[in-house]
Amino acid sequence: MQLQYLIFDASDDGEGTGSWEAVASVPPDELSTVMVEVRAVEAAAQSDAPGPRGALDDGGAWDLDVQTLPDGDERVSVTLTLTGPWAWGEDLIGRLSAP
Repeated sequence: MQLQYLIFDASDDGEGTGSWEAVASVPPDELSTVMVEVRAVEAAAQSDAPGPRGALDDGGAWDLDVQTLPDGDERVSVTLTLTGPWAWGEDLIGRLSAP
């Protein structure tokens, strides 16, 4: 699946851990399409997981957080944040973002 709504910005902590964040602001009638992409990212991350999912501070190898909030009167904002080993995340996001 090629992502249409979720475009990720990456940051590296310099110690081998990365964070990838995507924000999509859409009309409510497009929310279900964005959530299909969110589930695709989560499924891909789980299928290729570098270890247990959970907060990195608690011993997890990777984690994913999704926030959905109103964005004005006529939009919904979806924020997806993925954290984990840098090489793993870059490969994962690269595969999902490739045309």
